[in-house]
Amino acid sequence: MRSDGRKKSELRTVSIRPDVSPYAEGSAEISFGKTKVLITASVERETPRWIPPGEGGWITAEYGMLPRSTHERMRREASAGKQSSRTQEIQRLIGRSLRAAIDLRAIEGLTIKLDCDVIVADGGTRTASITGAWVALVRAIDWAKNQGLVAETTELHQIAAVSLGYVAGESLVDLCYAEDSNADVDLNLVFNDRDELIEIQGTGEKRGLPVEQLSELLTLGRTAAEELFELQRQAIEAK
Repeated sequence: MRSDGRKKSELRTVSIRPDVSPYAEGSAEISFGKTKVLITASVERETPRWIPPGEGGWITAEYGMLPRSTHERMRREASAGKQSSRTQEIQRLIGRSLRAAIDLRAIEGLTIKLDCDVIVADGGTRTASITGAWVALVRAIDWAKNQGLVAETTELHQIAAVSLGYVAGESLVDLCYAEDSNADVDLNLVFNDRDELIEIQGTGEKRGLPVEQLSELLTLGRTAAEELFELQRQAIEAK
């Protein structure tokens, strides 16, 4: 049993609330245990200069942590005049993951920006952001369909992400901060609903990871992703 009573293969309590922002074209609030992230999706009728006309649209993301999302107040990155390398790395991951959800030619001439703001950080903020951002993206695409900006037949593949780790000799799913900070191996997996991996991020923090243990983590992650897909479906069906 873990500190919060979960089994090693058990996700924290996950809650996804769509349509939490009255102004954004799409939005969602997602919680993984104590971790909570607000995601908004904005549709802009332009694309980056490097995308030629007729070559599709773009999906990008920005990520940030509120000053008191952690135990002690963090300085706002805007006040420092630049984003940290961690922030840049995470928002690129979110963008790459969500671009895998759709054929970008379907959103010709549009840019969808996903803003992921961490309200409370207790581990797994990037995986929560990706999982919640998919729900916000669905809502934004629905808005674009209603505006006649994309075809009614436009479809999105589901995208979900989960953190895993090897902690004190055990393979664990969905690490909280206390587990993540003590992990021998840290792993983040991004899946789509075609049983494919979109991205693997892994680090041997204190030791290497034998191949057979990696296989175990992949299996645990795949099962957790299926649970997250179901929660996403329930969220987008909610009024």
